[in-house]
Amino acid sequence: MHDISLFFEPIVITAQYDQQASTLGNKIIKHTQKFPNVERNSIVLFGVCEDRGSSKPELHCAQSPNNIRDELYKLYHHFGAAHIYDLGNIRAGATATDTYFAMSQVIQELIKINCVPIIIGGTQDLTYANYLAYKALEQVVNIVTIDSKFDLGKDTDDLMEHSYLSKIVMHQPNFLFNYSNIGYQSFLNSTEDISLMQKLYFDIYRVGVIQKNMEEAEPILRNADIVSFDMNAIRRSEASAGNATSPNGFNGQEGCQLARYAGASDKVSSFGIYNISPVLDVDNSTAALAAQIIWFFIDGVGIRKNEIPSPTNANFVRYHVTIEEGNHQLEFYKSKLSEKWWMAVPYPPDKRLKFERHTNVPCSYNDYIQATHNELPNKWWETYQKLF
Repeated sequence: MHDISLFFEPIVITAQYDQQASTLGNKIIKHTQKFPNVERNSIVLFGVCEDRGSSKPELHCAQSPNNIRDELYKLYHHFGAAHIYDLGNIRAGATATDTYFAMSQVIQELIKINCVPIIIGGTQDLTYANYLAYKALEQVVNIVTIDSKFDLGKDTDDLMEHSYLSKIVMHQPNFLFNYSNIGYQSFLNSTEDISLMQKLYFDIYRVGVIQKNMEEAEPILRNADIVSFDMNAIRRSEASAGNATSPNGFNGQEGCQLARYAGASDKVSSFGIYNISPVLDVDNSTAALAAQIIWFFIDGVGIRKNEIPSPTNANFVRYHVTIEEGNHQLEFYKSKLSEKWWMAVPYPPDKRLKFERHTNVPCSYNDYIQATHNELPNKWWETYQKLF
């Protein structure tokens, strides 16, 4: 791994936590005086004190990483022998673009040694920097945002927290395979933006639809490479210090459940949490919830099973279903270990190397039942459209 230490400021410990107990503050390997030697296959936290992409700079979201860290260190360690590092905060660059570059370099180097970075923002435009990390890795990716809005902005907008997604979609060369949103609220997004999401065969799920059956969010998050969690997805009564909160949204427990699903995904290789204002967080309760969301993500990482469905893997049962309309032959896999489901989507031979990671699509038992009723599952059709 290339040296990334120059990008970081060491941690200044301000929180009071039980030094004698098994708290995360006592267990995490921290960058205080000497930069740690990060081992392969570890979980790596770092803050990014950047909010120049905010439309509300007076809310000082750049200061939130330290508040979240203080709350995280108070929580207890239940993660066995997992190595967890906290590298400190990335130094803010002369411009936001400089910070994006530093962040993308750090993520890139950590992924190379099979570490899972957890980014503590800052504002959500940092998701763009997260995306750029995969460019040098030449990896086509899926992004999932947990967010009340799509953050498309306007064509003429600069790169901001409310417009970063359009910059990702329009980036050339493009290495985005799929985008999914969990938790959008219809009245916060224009009909034009919702229509555009559908035309691009992106997967969007209203908050109320997910809340009716939270388990349906699991395969969506299992299919992600990058997960970006906007704290504004949590309703104002439970996260009052989001920088653009709504009375509606997920509750705190649901936010933690989504984070655990993301952590448990063998495919998710980076996770970020954004858009908290310390100015509004008078009792640090929103920072505390963000810390608990991170805790549940780490908990999820600890139960990964490295499941890769294939015809030759004895840990999977294969099911074949014929859809009469269009004469589609669908192949489903069910894991004997976790009872999770996938469906195989055929792809052109000339696209094999580029898209092979995305052709076994995580799904639910309900998708299989839908197919047995001679109905083509939406996840299968949308993936098929992207490949062909």
